[in-house]
Amino acid sequence: MTLIKSISGIRGTIGGKPGEGLSPVDIVKFTAAYGTWIINNNKQAKRIKIVVGRDARISGPMVSQLVIGTLTGLGIDVIHIGLSTTPTVEIAVPLEKAHGGIIITASHNPKQWNALKLLNEQGEFISERDGEYVLRFAEEESYQFAEVNKLGQVTEKNDYIQIHIQQILALSLVDVAAIRARKFKIVVDAVNSTGGIAVPLLLKELGVEAITKINCEPDGEFQHNPEPLPENLRELSKAVTKSKADLGIAVDPDVDRLALVCEDGEMFGEEYTLVAVADYILKNTKKGNTVSNLSSTRALRDITEKAGGSYSASAVGEVNVVSLMKETKAVIGGEGNGGVIYPELHYGRDALAGIALFLTHLARFGNTISMLRSTYPDYHTSKNKIELTPDISVDKILEGIQKKYKKQPINTVDGVKIEFDKEWVHLRRSNTEPIIRIYSESESSTTADNLAKKIMLDIRELIKMQQIEA
Repeated sequence: MTLIKSISGIRGTIGGKPGEGLSPVDIVKFTAAYGTWIINNNKQAKRIKIVVGRDARISGPMVSQLVIGTLTGLGIDVIHIGLSTTPTVEIAVPLEKAHGGIIITASHNPKQWNALKLLNEQGEFISERDGEYVLRFAEEESYQFAEVNKLGQVTEKNDYIQIHIQQILALSLVDVAAIRARKFKIVVDAVNSTGGIAVPLLLKELGVEAITKINCEPDGEFQHNPEPLPENLRELSKAVTKSKADLGIAVDPDVDRLALVCEDGEMFGEEYTLVAVADYILKNTKKGNTVSNLSSTRALRDITEKAGGSYSASAVGEVNVVSLMKETKAVIGGEGNGGVIYPELHYGRDALAGIALFLTHLARFGNTISMLRSTYPDYHTSKNKIELTPDISVDKILEGIQKKYKKQPINTVDGVKIEFDKEWVHLRRSNTEPIIRIYSESESSTTADNLAKKIMLDIRELIKMQQIEA
């Protein structure tokens, strides 16, 4: 059993003893803490309102009932939008003029997991500081439930996915006519979650008539690992080539990550989802800046600078990307895991918006998706990790690496990122286990691997030095 308490929410495996897994007791405890934080921030409001939605996980109905019951028990009114997506809930919060939102989803984690993702009144993930307040309220059990005459009310609204889609269709850079004219043939893998509802609906509204659905029954029975990585999309790849489709679309269970498969069954590359969408946005914007996190591909920087804009790198985490996007007035941003953030719609990763913008780009490009992919810089990423014993100081290791490579450009916003011309390596600590993650990138996969191996040897030498000194 696992329970992870973080500033952005709480996630864990269903079952177990309280405090060891995501038990009903823990769900109530953290929902009450979040509701109390919302109440404390809105003391002038006559009624507090929170939006609640969920993905299609098997545990979703149980968790949802506990969350809604707890919020109404605090005297908070709930707008329950039912089966939904993370970006749909993010859009619903400001539309409902709510004071916050809870998305019941464990994103790309396997089916035994679930989580509470916590939003502020703007429909964005709560900040680190606010998350710390929620965790403290939970630890201290600093919440008080309402008397019977002051209990909250529940309003059911089941049309928010359609509302979300209509907002996407209204975007000036979404060209429905161009998409319809291309008569795309598309295969969709929604890993049996709410993308199975939302993605086909969106495609039909975009004028796509030939849609093949696999794993689109929203019953929470994930037929493969739900993270949209190449090794988990073999079925989609085969379906694309077998049906002679133009492309394949894969989303994770809460539909905030987008992966694409080319017409030949090859992966477009999750790192390049954002690159392609950003390329389209930049080509249709007078001048624009972009943002991704430090572990994302350099390709976004290359196309941004080529378009005359400025690229910035944030610490890992959506809330950090959004903060820097606002600061730099970025026109597009996101993360290299297939997460596209288009502020014209809202500040949140949105696979549905990404699909509409990408299909417009591909339609206007006028050739195959593999040909489009070939127009971008071809970088290769190597992802590795080193496990540490509890007695090893991660801070000293990072300081040692920084000192050894002090002549190179270094970014310490989130761990240590070292640049070697167009190659880079990024070291960052895990927040949940004694691990240093090592990401490296080069125009050659062999060079990327070798760069990671070199840094890992350096780390092992620093570990030996620590052990000798101890």
